[in-house]
Amino acid sequence: MEGPAIQDGPWQWEQGGLLGIGCLQEKQHWQIPLGRRFRSLKMWFVFRMYGVKGLQAYIRKHVQLSHEFESLVLQDPRFEICAEVTLGLVCFRLKGSNQVNEVLLQRINSAKKIHLVPCHLRDKFVLRFAICSRTVESAHVQRAWEHIKELAADVLRAEKE
Repeated sequence: MEGPAIQDGPWQWEQGGLLGIGCLQEKQHWQIPLGRRFRSLKMWFVFRMYGVKGLQAYIRKHVQLSHEFESLVLQDPRFEICAEVTLGLVCFRLKGSNQVNEVLLQRINSAKKIHLVPCHLRDKFVLRFAICSRTVESAHVQRAWEHIKELAADVLRAEKE
């Protein structure tokens, strides 16, 4: 007799099956293992999908978009760039204390419109904006910057009160 399957998020508990033994499966992370051979296979698929010219265009587009975001940050006197822009990564912060930047990061990520990752660079709390989506366009970068500016204004207004 086979028991019911209980599903909770990506986990699924299945009773019965082979020899009546239950098993817990995490289906969310099913993928080819990341051994040396399979890493090269994944790269082979990328090269086949894009081709050399397509991959070059993809990388150039992300570099161009990251420099576009950098220029938006540099136009706002409340912000500063903390490191040289590398490929699709822009490291920036609000001028001021680390605490203000931590609050800004918390508000950005809790709004769930975009996701930024922090780091500490020369004892400063820095926000990292990474352009890495296959479908990202300039309009997405513009909307992300507008969202960041709105939340920064809220954080600075709350700090003054």
